Amino acid sequence: MTDQSGASVSEAVVDLLGALSYAQLSGFEALAADAQMTPHLRAKMAFARMGVEMFHRCEQVGVRLGELGMSQEQAMTPFVAAVDAFHERSKPSDWLEGIVKAYVGDGIVRDFYTEMAAHLDPENRAFMTRMLTNAGGADAIVDEVRLAMQGDPRLGGRLALWARRIMGEAIHATQSVAVERDSLTALLVGGEPGSDLNEVGRMFARITQAHTVRMELLGLSA
Repeated sequence: MTDQSGASVSEAVVDLLGALSYAQLSGFEALAADAQMTPHLRAKMAFARMGVEMFHRCEQVGVRLGELGMSQEQAMTPFVAAVDAFHERSKPSDWLEGIVKAYVGDGIVRDFYTEMAAHLDPENRAFMTRMLTNAGGADAIVDEVRLAMQGDPRLGGRLALWARRIMGEAIHATQSVAVERDSLTALLVGGEPGSDLNEVGRMFARITQAHTVRMELLGLSA
Protein backbone atom coordinates (compact mmCIF):
# COMPACT_ATOMS: atom_id res chain seq x y z
CA MET A 1 0.00 0.00 0.00
CA THR A 2 1.36 3.45 -0.92
CA ASP A 3 0.17 6.98 -0.27
CA GLN A 4 -0.10 9.81 -2.78
CA SER A 5 3.64 10.53 -2.50
CA GLY A 6 4.48 6.90 -3.23
CA ALA A 7 5.57 6.14 0.33
CA SER A 8 4.60 2.86 1.94
CA VAL A 9 1.48 2.91 4.11
CA SER A 10 0.96 0.24 6.73
CA GLU A 11 -2.12 -1.90 6.16
CA ALA A 12 -2.71 -1.75 9.91
CA VAL A 13 -2.94 2.06 9.77
CA VAL A 14 -5.62 1.99 7.08
CA ASP A 15 -7.56 -0.80 8.80
CA LEU A 16 -7.44 0.90 12.20
CA LEU A 17 -8.54 4.22 10.73
CA GLY A 18 -11.31 2.53 8.77
CA ALA A 19 -12.61 0.68 11.84
CA LEU A 20 -12.52 3.82 13.96
CA SER A 21 -14.21 5.86 11.24
CA TYR A 22 -17.17 3.51 11.01
CA ALA A 23 -17.42 3.22 14.79
CA GLN A 24 -17.82 6.99 14.97
CA LEU A 25 -20.26 7.21 12.05
CA SER A 26 -22.48 4.45 13.44
CA GLY A 27 -22.30 5.97 16.92
CA PHE A 28 -23.48 9.28 15.52
CA GLU A 29 -26.40 7.55 13.77
CA ALA A 30 -27.38 5.68 16.95
CA LEU A 31 -27.32 8.89 18.99
CA ALA A 32 -29.53 10.66 16.46
CA ALA A 33 -32.07 7.82 16.66
CA ASP A 34 -31.96 7.60 20.47
CA ALA A 35 -32.45 11.36 20.83
CA GLN A 36 -35.96 10.95 19.44
CA MET A 37 -36.94 9.16 22.69
CA THR A 38 -35.71 12.05 24.84
CA PRO A 39 -38.49 13.84 26.75
CA HIS A 40 -36.89 17.26 27.13
CA LEU A 41 -34.67 19.68 25.26
CA ARG A 42 -31.78 19.68 27.73
CA ALA A 43 -31.20 15.95 27.17
CA LYS A 44 -31.56 16.37 23.40
CA MET A 45 -28.73 18.89 23.61
CA ALA A 46 -26.59 16.36 25.51
CA PHE A 47 -27.16 13.79 22.76
CA ALA A 48 -26.37 16.41 20.12
CA ARG A 49 -23.08 17.47 21.72
CA MET A 50 -21.74 13.95 21.78
CA GLY A 51 -23.10 13.17 18.32
CA VAL A 52 -21.39 16.20 16.82
CA GLU A 53 -18.09 15.14 18.38
CA MET A 54 -18.43 11.61 16.97
CA PHE A 55 -19.17 12.90 13.49
CA HIS A 56 -16.28 15.35 13.74
CA ARG A 57 -13.93 12.46 14.56
CA CYS A 58 -15.28 10.56 11.56
CA GLU A 59 -14.51 13.57 9.36
CA GLN A 60 -11.01 13.90 10.82
CA VAL A 61 -10.29 10.27 10.03
CA GLY A 62 -11.59 10.81 6.50
CA VAL A 63 -9.16 13.67 6.02
CA ARG A 64 -6.31 11.55 7.34
CA LEU A 65 -7.19 8.67 5.02
CA GLY A 66 -7.33 11.13 2.14
CA GLU A 67 -3.84 12.33 3.00
CA LEU A 68 -2.72 8.70 2.76
CA GLY A 69 -4.41 8.38 -0.63
CA MET A 70 -7.05 5.99 0.69
CA SER A 71 -10.83 5.91 0.29
CA GLN A 72 -12.69 6.35 3.57
CA GLU A 73 -15.63 4.31 2.32
CA GLN A 74 -13.42 1.40 1.28
CA ALA A 75 -11.51 1.54 4.56
CA MET A 76 -14.74 1.39 6.59
CA THR A 77 -16.48 -1.38 4.65
CA PRO A 78 -14.82 -4.45 6.24
CA PHE A 79 -16.01 -3.40 9.70
CA VAL A 80 -19.65 -2.59 9.01
CA ALA A 81 -21.02 -5.99 10.01
CA ALA A 82 -19.22 -6.19 13.37
CA VAL A 83 -20.10 -2.64 14.43
CA ASP A 84 -23.71 -2.90 13.24
CA ALA A 85 -24.07 -6.15 15.20
CA PHE A 86 -23.05 -4.30 18.38
CA HIS A 87 -25.79 -1.71 17.88
CA GLU A 88 -28.33 -4.42 17.08
CA ARG A 89 -27.50 -6.28 20.30
CA SER A 90 -27.59 -3.15 22.44
CA LYS A 91 -30.72 -1.28 21.47
CA PRO A 92 -31.83 0.92 24.39
CA SER A 93 -35.39 0.75 25.68
CA ASP A 94 -35.54 4.41 26.67
CA TRP A 95 -33.56 7.64 26.41
CA LEU A 96 -31.64 7.04 29.64
CA GLU A 97 -30.34 3.71 28.40
CA GLY A 98 -29.47 5.44 25.13
CA ILE A 99 -27.47 8.15 26.83
CA VAL A 100 -25.65 5.66 29.10
CA LYS A 101 -24.85 3.50 26.07
CA ALA A 102 -23.39 6.52 24.29
CA TYR A 103 -21.24 7.47 27.28
CA VAL A 104 -20.00 3.98 28.09
CA GLY A 105 -19.59 2.87 24.47
CA ASP A 106 -17.74 5.98 23.37
CA GLY A 107 -15.36 5.73 26.31
CA ILE A 108 -14.51 2.11 25.56
CA VAL A 109 -14.04 2.85 21.85
CA ARG A 110 -11.69 5.73 22.59
CA ASP A 111 -9.70 3.66 25.09
CA PHE A 112 -9.47 0.67 22.74
CA TYR A 113 -8.29 2.62 19.71
CA THR A 114 -5.83 4.63 21.79
CA GLU A 115 -4.35 1.35 23.04
CA MET A 116 -4.16 -0.06 19.52
CA ALA A 117 -2.61 3.15 18.19
CA ALA A 118 0.31 2.73 20.60
CA HIS A 119 1.75 0.22 18.11
CA LEU A 120 1.55 2.53 15.08
CA ASP A 121 4.27 4.74 13.67
CA PRO A 122 4.83 8.00 15.62
CA GLU A 123 2.94 10.25 13.19
CA ASN A 124 -0.23 8.16 13.05
CA ARG A 125 -0.05 7.39 16.76
CA ALA A 126 0.06 11.12 17.51
CA PHE A 127 -2.91 11.74 15.20
CA MET A 128 -5.02 9.05 16.88
CA THR A 129 -4.11 10.10 20.41
CA ARG A 130 -4.80 13.77 19.73
CA MET A 131 -8.15 13.07 18.11
CA LEU A 132 -9.38 10.59 20.73
CA THR A 133 -8.48 12.68 23.77
CA ASN A 134 -11.55 14.90 23.34
CA ALA A 135 -14.61 13.30 24.96
CA GLY A 136 -17.04 15.78 23.43
CA GLY A 137 -20.36 16.04 25.29
CA ALA A 138 -19.46 13.58 28.06
CA ASP A 139 -19.92 16.12 30.86
CA ALA A 140 -23.45 16.91 29.71
CA ILE A 141 -24.32 13.21 29.71
CA VAL A 142 -22.99 12.74 33.24
CA ASP A 143 -25.17 15.64 34.38
CA GLU A 144 -28.28 14.18 32.72
CA VAL A 145 -27.85 10.73 34.30
CA ARG A 146 -27.21 12.16 37.76
CA LEU A 147 -30.22 14.47 37.50
CA ALA A 148 -32.46 11.59 36.45
CA MET A 149 -31.33 9.45 39.39
CA GLN A 150 -31.96 12.31 41.83
CA GLY A 151 -35.57 12.29 40.67
CA ASP A 152 -35.85 8.49 40.89
CA PRO A 153 -33.23 6.68 43.05
CA ARG A 154 -34.45 3.31 41.73
CA LEU A 155 -32.90 4.09 38.36
CA GLY A 156 -29.39 3.50 39.67
CA GLY A 157 -29.63 -0.28 39.79
CA ARG A 158 -31.22 -0.60 36.36
CA LEU A 159 -28.74 1.72 34.68
CA ALA A 160 -25.78 0.04 36.39
CA LEU A 161 -26.88 -3.34 35.01
CA TRP A 162 -27.38 -1.79 31.59
CA ALA A 163 -23.92 -0.18 31.65
CA ARG A 164 -22.35 -3.54 32.52
CA ARG A 165 -24.14 -5.10 29.57
CA ILE A 166 -22.88 -2.34 27.26
CA MET A 167 -19.37 -2.86 28.59
CA GLY A 168 -19.51 -6.55 27.69
CA GLU A 169 -21.03 -5.93 24.27
CA ALA A 170 -18.53 -3.16 23.48
CA ILE A 171 -15.55 -5.32 24.44
CA HIS A 172 -16.94 -8.14 22.29
CA ALA A 173 -17.39 -5.72 19.39
CA THR A 174 -13.85 -4.35 19.63
CA GLN A 175 -12.46 -7.88 19.74
CA SER A 176 -14.57 -8.79 16.68
CA VAL A 177 -13.20 -5.78 14.82
CA ALA A 178 -9.63 -6.66 15.78
CA VAL A 179 -9.86 -10.21 14.42
CA GLU A 180 -11.58 -9.08 11.24
CA ARG A 181 -8.22 -8.27 9.63
CA ASP A 182 -4.82 -9.91 10.11
CA SER A 183 -3.17 -6.50 10.44
CA LEU A 184 -5.36 -5.59 13.43
CA THR A 185 -4.90 -8.99 15.05
CA ALA A 186 -1.14 -8.33 14.94
CA LEU A 187 -1.66 -4.94 16.60
CA LEU A 188 -3.87 -6.50 19.25
CA VAL A 189 -1.07 -8.82 20.38
CA GLY A 190 1.54 -6.10 20.38
CA GLY A 191 2.35 -5.42 16.77
CA GLU A 192 5.20 -7.92 16.42
CA PRO A 193 5.27 -11.67 15.74
CA GLY A 194 5.71 -13.59 18.96
CA SER A 195 4.60 -10.72 21.16
CA ASP A 196 3.45 -11.47 24.70
CA LEU A 197 -0.20 -12.55 24.47
CA ASN A 198 -0.62 -11.61 28.12
CA GLU A 199 -0.45 -7.97 27.00
CA VAL A 200 -3.90 -8.41 25.47
CA GLY A 201 -5.28 -9.24 28.91
CA ARG A 202 -3.43 -6.31 30.44
CA MET A 203 -4.82 -3.97 27.79
CA PHE A 204 -8.41 -5.00 28.47
CA ALA A 205 -7.75 -4.72 32.22
CA ARG A 206 -6.75 -1.09 31.66
CA ILE A 207 -9.88 -0.50 29.59
CA THR A 208 -12.00 -2.07 32.33
CA GLN A 209 -10.39 0.16 34.96
CA ALA A 210 -11.12 3.26 32.89
CA HIS A 211 -14.72 2.07 32.56
CA THR A 212 -14.97 1.79 36.35
CA VAL A 213 -13.86 5.41 36.70
CA ARG A 214 -16.51 6.55 34.19
CA MET A 215 -19.18 4.59 36.06
CA GLU A 216 -18.22 6.38 39.28
CA LEU A 217 -18.60 9.72 37.51
CA LEU A 218 -22.10 8.68 36.46
CA GLY A 219 -22.90 7.72 40.05
CA LEU A 220 -23.30 4.06 39.11
CA SER A 221 -21.65 0.95 40.48
CA ALA A 222 -19.39 -0.95 38.11
